[in-house]
Amino acid sequence: MKPDVTDKLFSPIAIRGAELPHNNLSLSFRLRPAARYHCLPNGNSVLVLGFPLRTAFVHDDWRPLLSRMADGRWVAFGAICAAAPLLSTEEIQRFLNTLIRKGYVEQRGYPLLKESDYPSVSVIVPVRNRPDEIKACLESLTSLDYPPEKLEIIVVDDASTDDTASVVEAFSEVRLLRMRRHRQASYCRNRAADISKGEILAFIDSDCLADPTWLKELVPAFLDTSLGALGGWIDAAWEKKGLDRYEKVKSALKIGSWFKRSNDRERFFYVPTCNFLVRRSVFIDLGGFKESLHVGEDVDFCWRMQDAGRAMEYRPLGRVAHKHRNNLVAFCSRRFEYGTSEPVLQRLHRARVKTLYLPWTESLFWFTVFLALLFFSPWPMALGAGIFFVDSHQKYARLRKRQIPVARIQVVTAVLRSYLSFVYHCSSFISRYYLVGLPLVLLISPLLAGTIALMHLIAGAVEYRVKTPRLNLLSFLFFFTLEQISYQSGVWWQCIRQLNFKPVLPRVVHKQI
Repeated sequence: MKPDVTDKLFSPIAIRGAELPHNNLSLSFRLRPAARYHCLPNGNSVLVLGFPLRTAFVHDDWRPLLSRMADGRWVAFGAICAAAPLLSTEEIQRFLNTLIRKGYVEQRGYPLLKESDYPSVSVIVPVRNRPDEIKACLESLTSLDYPPEKLEIIVVDDASTDDTASVVEAFSEVRLLRMRRHRQASYCRNRAADISKGEILAFIDSDCLADPTWLKELVPAFLDTSLGALGGWIDAAWEKKGLDRYEKVKSALKIGSWFKRSNDRERFFYVPTCNFLVRRSVFIDLGGFKESLHVGEDVDFCWRMQDAGRAMEYRPLGRVAHKHRNNLVAFCSRRFEYGTSEPVLQRLHRARVKTLYLPWTESLFWFTVFLALLFFSPWPMALGAGIFFVDSHQKYARLRKRQIPVARIQVVTAVLRSYLSFVYHCSSFISRYYLVGLPLVLLISPLLAGTIALMHLIAGAVEYRVKTPRLNLLSFLFFFTLEQISYQSGVWWQCIRQLNFKPVLPRVVHKQI
């Protein structure tokens, strides 16, 4: 994210809606430690985020709320609402959710509804030849803290050849739908949706365990009538082996620890089906999952839903523990399968063109660094230093012109971090798609091969620093390298089969779209 991004004036007019209940006492909010709230001399109010350096001017109606949270302490949602009695709880909740997604605010807890206010939910689980896994999964689902009269559990047995169906039948509260022949998970999920009765469909996989509060933490999000679907937190079920600890922080199913919402810029946003809630009406209107897809069907559905104008969110709540593949062969095989879905999805969604964002200032700065290293000359670095300080000064001047209270050193630090982030994002892309060709590149250009290897190590080291796994750096880089090679092998394999190389040849842009 480039520094000096100023958001538009937040206004409550755009977020009118139905009332949320007032009894959500467990829900609380606070400003993030990196965020500050200021009342400016010109009468405006502004939020300032340290990194990425961002500012957001705030409408007068929201001043009492932010003043209540200005000291950085956790404040109960009820107390926040009391500070602005003229605003509805729905307006306040949406406003706070917006600030969470933009990085200014943190949330703890979740809304508590009256038993009668919870919508009916149909939990759908496809399974094939997993008797032990489905037993553990159903034990977790039948222990959910959710009104039983509003909960339906449907298991679809995909023509299992063992005693999986018998295990399911032992759970009297579970509805079993048996397929006569193997049809894959998408087909099974669609058939369960056809016979479901719930207002909300909650998808989970048979190798997952749901926390007792899974639904209670996520379902209240649907009080936002604009929301079509929602994804929740996916955790690793095991932490014994090194691969388990890698999956704990780097699972392909792990979206992150931040709230996210689909928008015009989030064209590639999706949530996995092992922890996925969607309005039944939306699911039926869109025709469910595309049954021809055996990998990436969740991505396809989420993109089609966004194209239809329905909003989707991810919230790091409602934990589901996933029993990942914890041996190297299965781990690599699954990553390869994920990779093969990219070219297929790109062909189905041609308007989603992958872009590589290379802003001019960062690009020119690092080009001068490259020239300095290539020719062992300090003069290109002098030009690079000039680019950096001019860029920093311009951003500082723009902020001061708006009377936003930021120190020059804060701006310089944010710009420096932005330049370093540029290196990471470029390295991440190269590591994600071009590492597999390293042996061939080495024969052609050792310098280029060394550059690719260095960028891969940079990407891995940054991931290690950010994810903080319970692994040493070498072990993390080993699993990280295996994952990258496996995934991009699947991408390139499918690209060659389809003669479609757009997933690995992105459009380069110098301004954010």
